Amino acid sequence: MTELVRKSKGRVCCIVSGIILIILFLIFLIALILALTVYKPKKPVIRIQSATVQGVNSRVSLPFDVHLNFTLSLEILVENRNSISFKHETGKTLVLYREKQVGDVDLPSGTFPAKGSSILPARLTLQIDKFAADLSGLMQDILGGKIVLETKTNIPGKIKLLGLFTKHLVAISDCKITMGFPSMKVQNQVCEMSTKL
Repeated sequence: MTELVRKSKGRVCCIVSGIILIILFLIFLIALILALTVYKPKKPVIRIQSATVQGVNSRVSLPFDVHLNFTLSLEILVENRNSISFKHETGKTLVLYREKQVGDVDLPSGTFPAKGSSILPARLTLQIDKFAADLSGLMQDILGGKIVLETKTNIPGKIKLLGLFTKHLVAISDCKITMGFPSMKVQNQVCEMSTKL
């Protein structure tokens, strides 16, 4: 009799263990399918929403004495195309003139909402006359009536899938901004975006 009870308890334990294993496997399978489809990480899109120049201070005198200082206000739009929020760390925008860095600004950390967008303001003062590697090139640009700047933005962050899996990514944007001189108004901008997953 006790042998029968022992055997039936053993069968019940095996059945319960099997059911628990099947449930755990199904939960894992559903989580994996969701992670690879609905919650698959998508690249955030970064672009310069607006670029305005303020506080222009320029002076040109011969021979080759150029002073050009101004504040560049950028509004960087970040679109999070993921179904979950994108928590980002401090980002950075570099400003280059003729492939030489003439300014940089840190972007504050924060969170971009799921399927939403946020604007990060960035304001920096550029002193091109102090950084221009090729003064004759700067004079040519000024006499030609336009100055081309490049901005390179990197925003590292992470997204959490199903509250379990963390995916790190870096959103990158490279923009070329053409400004008229002496008006210092933005005439054109072209941006390329990419993401390192």
